[in-house]
Amino acid sequence: MKIKIFQVDAFTGNVFSGNPAAVCPLPEWPDDSLLQAIAAENFLPETAFIVKDNNHYELRWFTPVSEIDLCGHATLAAAFVIMRYIDKSRYNVSFETKSGRLEVKRKNDIFAMNFPSMPPSPCKIPPDLVNALGVKPRQVLAARDYMAVYDSEEIIRSLRPDMSILNDLDKIGVIVTAIGKNCDFVSRFFAPKIGIPEDPATGSAHCELTPYWAKKLSKTNLRARQLSQRGGELFCEHNGERTTIAGKAALYMEGSIYLK
Repeated sequence: MKIKIFQVDAFTGNVFSGNPAAVCPLPEWPDDSLLQAIAAENFLPETAFIVKDNNHYELRWFTPVSEIDLCGHATLAAAFVIMRYIDKSRYNVSFETKSGRLEVKRKNDIFAMNFPSMPPSPCKIPPDLVNALGVKPRQVLAARDYMAVYDSEEIIRSLRPDMSILNDLDKIGVIVTAIGKNCDFVSRFFAPKIGIPEDPATGSAHCELTPYWAKKLSKTNLRARQLSQRGGELFCEHNGERTTIAGKAALYMEGSIYLK
């Protein structure tokens, strides 16, 4: 058995930056154990698996340790592979996922994804969160993840979280964020619980970040940067119950997986 595989750097126009994801087109769904084994072997933040169903695709995302319900950068990578390598005539694609139907549109080299918004709500600051981050945030909010808001981009860059403490928190991950110097806002994202100590560029986290900063900055279109070592650039638009997240992508590698 041979499976095609593409490795794509998402939320960047250049390889060796942004967030890497593998994309595997499949003729039909195999056992979940095989999908998880492939994702573990790839050892990338996400592996996206796609199966064509008439005019749309079914899409699932796996980290090295588990399947997840929503992943922005691997969705971008999957759309990039479909519209640039599988069917070059397409300028949009629909995915059926565990988070519902997701639409991606292409304009030149920008891929725009439409996701459900996940506006965070203020919450009490968990003591373990402060211990893990090492610097007390100005405010903490929660949705799918905890969001810790700080006063400056410099603080975001300087944080060195204790992953063992973050792993024991009751949310999937932790977002840290502040107003940006050369963009509207900056962030970093930590999710050791799902096998990703620090994610290079996280589309799904911006479904939480965008509603928050849109309200704070009184604007609907925002430019964001994720301050991981690899870095990432995202273009976000707040549309009430939906959030549009757009970015570029670059193909790093194309090959085949061989299974006996």
